[in-house]
Amino acid sequence: MIKPEHLAPPISILDVAPIVEGGTPGDALRNSLDLAQHAERWGYRRFWLAEHHNLSGIASAATAVVIAHVAAGTNSIRVGAGGVMLPNHAPLVIAEQFGTLEALHPRRIDLGLGRAPGTDQRTTLALRRDVNSADRFPQDVLELRALLGEDRPGQSVRAIPGAGSHVPLWILGSSLYGARLAAALGLPYAFASHFAPAALLPALETYRSEFRPSEQLQQPYAIVAANVIAADDDPEARRLFTSVQQSFANVFRGVRGRLPPPIADIETYWTPDEKRQVAAMLSRSFIGSGVTVRHALESFIDETAPDELIVAAAIHDHLARLRSYELLVDAHAALGSSARATEVSDTPRA
Repeated sequence: MIKPEHLAPPISILDVAPIVEGGTPGDALRNSLDLAQHAERWGYRRFWLAEHHNLSGIASAATAVVIAHVAAGTNSIRVGAGGVMLPNHAPLVIAEQFGTLEALHPRRIDLGLGRAPGTDQRTTLALRRDVNSADRFPQDVLELRALLGEDRPGQSVRAIPGAGSHVPLWILGSSLYGARLAAALGLPYAFASHFAPAALLPALETYRSEFRPSEQLQQPYAIVAANVIAADDDPEARRLFTSVQQSFANVFRGVRGRLPPPIADIETYWTPDEKRQVAAMLSRSFIGSGVTVRHALESFIDETAPDELIVAAAIHDHLARLRSYELLVDAHAALGSSARATEVSDTPRA
């Protein structure tokens, strides 16, 4: 059994506003807002949206715009980026965007930062960015933090809005690189184990052991991501999950499309090699009834001791997606309360 101090960390949602086959980007954005409104009522801590470009199945490319849409339609849930791919942007522009969001929705905005471009090299060039921009990621994070901090004597360039807002920064990652950077800068860390789980445990160990306190954060705070798809019974949850499995198999085929509807038998869709590769990428996925998901989460929490869980659920049918997150709330409640569930990461200073 899991230790009491590791029970039921807060849960949050990671969304990409999925565009499903038969749907439109407008449908996807309206569904994301509807999900966030339900999540707020159900007690989820935060609702994050991720930046991706040139992908026909994702509507959250203009991430700050979508965050504004969701934050304006909710009242209390934290809304933010999980994340903004900083190599695609000038830090000043991001400071102005998120400073504006913070001005509109005080103490509700998070800014997660990723080092990957979230797209291919050709699209990176279309964004007018250097393909080597990622090499400047640590310097860009420091520049962004300074722009969101207090004005300095003689400072000639300011983010307005943004200066003095102290929007909380997060480092996102799927390797030891992000873990070490988050630890060195004293920032909270979110690991993308929902699609890149291989380095999860070493990254958490590195982050926690190397963490240095900062003005924003006095002790390490780690979010781990997982795919969770729940339904009223295990077979239905496994059927819903085939949409994700098809999408990942399509990546290996060089096909990028909208989220497909589920199918009855995934074994008829992929090759053995595709199955092996997809299974490795999606190994941190918990699929089944509420009871099945609860038992799987117990083991996952015991293994990783996260301060928070963030859950992705790419489900073709919007009502089924709502039902999945509703069942997850019940499964989470059954785990009990956690002494580790602090508010440290929700404030710009510890």
